[in-house]
Amino acid sequence: MARTSRGAPRSDEEFTFVSPAVKYLLFIFNFIFWIISLVLVLIGVYARIVKHAETALACLAVDPAVMLLIVGVLMFIITFCGCVGSLRENLCLLQTFCICLIVIFILQLTAGVLGFIFSDKARGKVTEVINNAIVHYRDDIDLQNLIDFGQEEFDCCGALRYLDWSQNMYFNCSKDNPSRERCSVPFSCCILRNDTELDYIEAGNRIHTNGCIDKIVDWIHSNLFLLGGIALGLAIPQLAGMLLSQILMNQIKDQIELQNYNQKHSSDPWS
Repeated sequence: MARTSRGAPRSDEEFTFVSPAVKYLLFIFNFIFWIISLVLVLIGVYARIVKHAETALACLAVDPAVMLLIVGVLMFIITFCGCVGSLRENLCLLQTFCICLIVIFILQLTAGVLGFIFSDKARGKVTEVINNAIVHYRDDIDLQNLIDFGQEEFDCCGALRYLDWSQNMYFNCSKDNPSRERCSVPFSCCILRNDTELDYIEAGNRIHTNGCIDKIVDWIHSNLFLLGGIALGLAIPQLAGMLLSQILMNQIKDQIELQNYNQKHSSDPWS
């Protein structure tokens, strides 16, 4: 039998190994990401159902709306396990939450390592995605704004070079193309006149001739510390969730052992 701070005896049944600070900190942690998951699901539903942009966004290999829905639903399920598991002190839900975080963390590390090892293949895949996006440039306003933002931000034009825009039906330079934008590029390439039938040096005085792939790679190389900080910022919440859930599970197990001990010796007159 334990004693309170005033010296009064306290029953062992009132003692608990479970820390309220750990319990409710884990709950708040999961509740925040649970709200974020709901926002992702709502955005995904809006983009998929309301906008009806499936055809235009199909060029991005994976529909962003579907990706948002998948990520949102997975986050909702995982954080729901964490919320309920922490409040109810449920070992099964907490173990599910912790295992999911570990699996996601390992997958992220694996993707990063594979992306570094097979950088050439990754570069080729990104080039293919950007070229497909160029083909569908005029099909969706959001896709168009995304491409324009990227070209303006990185001062680039096309995937590998400005002539990549000839793949688009509106900018194609073939003689039978009736488009008013024939032989031109989007305004985000900083074109000064509608003419891509120029050599590289002449075109360089009028538009950005470097492709976005090289510009993005150069930006990544010059901002490795920034990207490392972002990666660390994404990893810290996951590591914190795993640590808190593991601490709480250990405390719950200790509490279960204490309860089993008390029940086993409740009839012992010498206890």
